[in-house]
Parts: sequence; structure tokens; C-alpha cells
Amino acid sequence: MNVLVTGGLGNVGRNCLAELCRQKHQVTSFDLSTAPNRRAAERISFGLRPVWGDIRSPEDVAPAVAGQDVVVHLAFVLPPASEDRPELARDINVNGTTNLLQAMKVVQPPPRIIFISSFSVFGDCQLKPPPRTVADPVEPMDNYNRHKVECEALVRQSGLEWVILRLAVVPPLTLGGFSPKMFDIPPNTRIEFVHPRDVALAVANAVTSPEAWGKVLLIGGGSGSQLYYRDFVGRMTEAMGVGRLPDEAFADCASAYCDWLDTAESQQLLRYQQSSFGDFVLEVARMLGFKRRLIPLMAPLIRRWMLNQSPHYRVRTRRETT
Repeated sequence: MNVLVTGGLGNVGRNCLAELCRQKHQVTSFDLSTAPNRRAAERISFGLRPVWGDIRSPEDVAPAVAGQDVVVHLAFVLPPASEDRPELARDINVNGTTNLLQAMKVVQPPPRIIFISSFSVFGDCQLKPPPRTVADPVEPMDNYNRHKVECEALVRQSGLEWVILRLAVVPPLTLGGFSPKMFDIPPNTRIEFVHPRDVALAVANAVTSPEAWGKVLLIGGGSGSQLYYRDFVGRMTEAMGVGRLPDEAFADCASAYCDWLDTAESQQLLRYQQSSFGDFVLEVARMLGFKRRLIPLMAPLIRRWMLNQSPHYRVRTRRETT
């Protein structure tokens, strides 16, 4: 099949491109023509047709959509940019999705759409008994999730064939990406992981799964990837040789837009759950190579630096010393 992936050069997108190509689809990636995106496209070794353009521009979108059988829509402004620049985020997220759908409806026969959403549309549901199901009400609590919910409705009402995939936490398989914002989630928060390659497999299998179309499906790693946040972070820092950080470094009360998911239906239809969180942690550890043996020597300094990035830890240690 001919498959277009919007936003295909991001974390999830690159994995989707690889899996779709592995399954012998003719794959096109639609992204902004930025220097990082062009470098990312140059590093891709499998067969891929990159098309450059702006999702907000009908003149850019129309030729990318022409001749496609399926469109995987990933292009979206993520937090924190979605909260810091709300007008730009809405223009790209909602208006861009509207523009894409309009362009698709002109094509004959019109392509089908796989819209990538998030389990965070359920809002702060830590006080509800898990797991979340597709029957649960959505309660978006920030711009990003309000845009996702609005776009889900646009997709449903478009008259096109569709499937909506709400993804659990999909961290990139990389050693970078530390942010002090990681401390803003309470350690006892329920969180579900899903490997980026498993997401890609779910997307690629949805392309050819007749039973998936017309459904909203929750995409998570399954029971082996359902954790509390302290273990999610702790097992990662242990894999890096730094050791676990204390609960005092994390917020004790904050909204957390995540939970464990009921993925029985999505797994039955798409057969994508192949890698657990433990597998992901081992991959991260292997990426360190020989550095993994050296990090413990620097671990006290690294831990001290990380803890100093936590506003919660700084406040609590200040109280203890006064």
C-alpha cells in the first residue's frame, strides 16, 4: 500500500517509517523542511520518499496526500511548546488536522486515516481504579490534550475510514533527554510504558487489519509494562549506573495525565506487544557500552547534580537544614 506519515521524523514517526517499509509498503514522510529533519532523513537507510511542507498549507498537503491509501497522522505540537505557544499549537494541531482531512476528502478514492492520540486525554485519573478503557470519559486538562480530543472528533466526523490509537508513554530509545520536569510527577503515579517499536508495529498492522477500522484502541505495553513512576524512573537510572533517586526529589501532589490501560482488544487485533519495559531498560544499558562501567565512579556527582535540578528536593533539604 501507499502510506503517508505526517511528522514521520519524530521519535514515534521514525519507528513507524521503518516498520512500514519492512512490511513492504510504499512510504512517504511529510515534514517541515528544517535542518534537523533533513539530517534525520539523510540518516534513514531504508526506502523512503520524503516530502517537505507545512501541514497548515493546502498547497503543501494536497500533493503529499494524492495517491495515498492510508495516512498516519502524527504531526502535532507537543508539550511544553503546546502550552507555551498555544496559538501556534492550535494552528498546527487543530487547523493542520482540518486541512489534512479536507485534502484527503478530495482524493478519489479517499485514503483512510490512522490518527495518533494519547492516553493523557483521560486527564488526571489516579483516584479512579485502573485500568482505563475506551469507554471511560475523556477529560483533557491542557492544550495538547484538548487539541487531541478535538481532532479525534474531527476524524470521526470526517466521513473517512479511520482508526484512533491512544498511546501510552513512548520514551525515545536514547541516552539523552533529561529534564527537571521529570520531578513534577509524584512517585506513586501509575504509568504505562510502550516500546516505540511496538507502537510502530501496531500502526503498521492497523494498516492491513480490517477489524481495526472504526475503533478507538488503547496502545500500551501490557501488564509487564505497568509501573509506578518511582520504578519507571528508578529502573532507568539504575540501568545508567546512577542508582535510584529518593522519593523526596519528586512532587508529592500534582496532576498526572496517565494510568494503566486495558489493551486486550488492541493486542488481539494488532498483535504488537513484543517488548516490555525491562527489555527497553536493557537496551538503554547496552547503549552505554563501556561507559556503563565508568559511570559508577562518577555516580555521586551525577546524583548530586540531578537532585539539584529538582525544585522539590531543594525545598525539602532547605527545610531540613533550617
